[in-house]
Order: sequence, then structure tokens, then C-alpha cells
Amino acid sequence: MGDQNKPKPKTIPKWLNFVIGGTSGMMSTCFVQPADLVKTRMQLMGPAGKKVSTLAVAREVARKEGVRGFYRGLTAALFRQATYTTGRMGCFNSLLEYYKSTYGGTPNFATKICLGMVAGGVGAFAGTPAEVALVRMTADGRLPKEQRRNYTNVFNALGRITREEGITALWRGAGATITRAMVVNAAQLGTYAQAREALLPSMGEGIFLHFCASMISGLVTSAASLPVDIVKTRVQNAAKGTGQVTVLLSIIKNEGVFALWRGFLPTYAKIGPHTVLTFIFMEQLNSLYFKMA
Repeated sequence: MGDQNKPKPKTIPKWLNFVIGGTSGMMSTCFVQPADLVKTRMQLMGPAGKKVSTLAVAREVARKEGVRGFYRGLTAALFRQATYTTGRMGCFNSLLEYYKSTYGGTPNFATKICLGMVAGGVGAFAGTPAEVALVRMTADGRLPKEQRRNYTNVFNALGRITREEGITALWRGAGATITRAMVVNAAQLGTYAQAREALLPSMGEGIFLHFCASMISGLVTSAASLPVDIVKTRVQNAAKGTGQVTVLLSIIKNEGVFALWRGFLPTYAKIGPHTVLTFIFMEQLNSLYFKMA
């Protein structure tokens, strides 16, 4: 009888999970956009990139394009977070809460991985047009002036791609994007949830817990996702449609298998802090909701 009268724990409305997830991702992107741009430039270098360091690429951007050059494509990056991250984070948190309420317990690590993959696939499909625009805008500065697309913002990019190449071009590389997203989210969301759960008894709730769990998650995610991320970037930057298997085999044949992890440092420099900031912002926004509810 007492259990029946016991108030149910507060939960965040499903729609708010999506809003909080997207907002957290957009706030984090403002901090990590320079690392993402350097990573993209390195991934597009091909065999010539073997002898080029992260620092050299960053210096080249600063010399030719100035500080503002590091934020080329920021509107596309924010729009990507508003679509992709809103979908994946909201979907994952909603699925996690559904599992807990339905089965009355915390899912094991394998289940968290599966939930992360589902959430990643859903978010990636929604975010592919913004992803295509982002890759092209961040890559533009490395091209000769006469070959640059010179998109002014993400909406200009989306409109021109639709008019010049057809609406299906907005989903170019969707297969590679979804593959990457499933790997990223399985690693990032699943590992974060598991690390948070494992560290909670010794650390207690708080920002330091969120930071440590996020750094573990970011490291695993960077190593797991970089090969599919490189393939996705090459596919989306191509002028004509190219299959991800063809691109993958071409990289291995012409550049060697370790080229699949080219740009690891800027990738981790982006994913690590982005993961940390996203989850910290998300946890703080969740706490704010519970205080105000």
C-alpha cells in the first residue's frame, strides 16, 4: 500500500530531452569548431597528408584565412547540432528512460550500446544535409579561389546544392554518415553512461564525475569513429556520388591502413572537449529543469 502511494520520481518530458540535447551540442560546438575544421582539412589531403602535421595545417589556416578561418562553416556546424544532436541525444535519453520505466532497472552495457546505435542512426539521417554543407564549407578554404563554392551560410549552401545538384545531393554519403553515427553514438553514449555508472559510487554526483566519464567516452569514440569519419568526409566532399566501400578501399590501397586514423589528435581535440562540454551542459540543463519543475 505504501509503495502505491509513493510518489513517482520526476522525469524529463520526452520533447524536452530533444531540446536539451540539441542545445547542449550547439553550445559545445562554439568551442570546438576550430579543431573540427583542422580535422576535416587533414582528412581531405589524400596521400599528401602523410607528412603534414596538425600544427602545420592550423598554421596554414591562420596564415591564409586568419582567425575567422577557423570558424568557417560555423552556421552549418550549429545547424548540424540542431538536427543531428537534437535527434540522437533526445532519442537516446528517451529510450533510456523508457527502458528504466518498462523493465524497472538500468540497462547493461550491451543494451546501452544498442540504444546508442539506434539513436545515432535516427539523428544522422536528420542531420545529413547539414553534414554535407559543413564538410563543403570547412573544406572550401583549401581550394584554389576559382574552385571554391563560396557558400555564405548553411542555408545558402543547402539552397545552392539543391538547385545545382538536385535535392538528393543533400543526402550524399547518408550511408556513411549513418554508419559513422551508429559507431560514434554506440561508443560515446554507451561508454559515457557506463563510465558514469561505474564512477558514481567513488566520485559522487557532480561536474568532476561528468568530466571524467566524458573524457573516457571521448577517447573511445575518437578511436572507434575516425575510420568511418574519414570515409564519410571524402564521400560528402566528392563532386559526384561515390560509394563508401570504394572510398575505403582506395584509402587503404593508396595511403595505407593507418591513414584511416589520420587527424586523430584534432579529432580527439574536438570530440574530447565536445563530449565533455555537451554532457556537462546537458547535466546542468537537466538539473535546472528539476529545480524549476
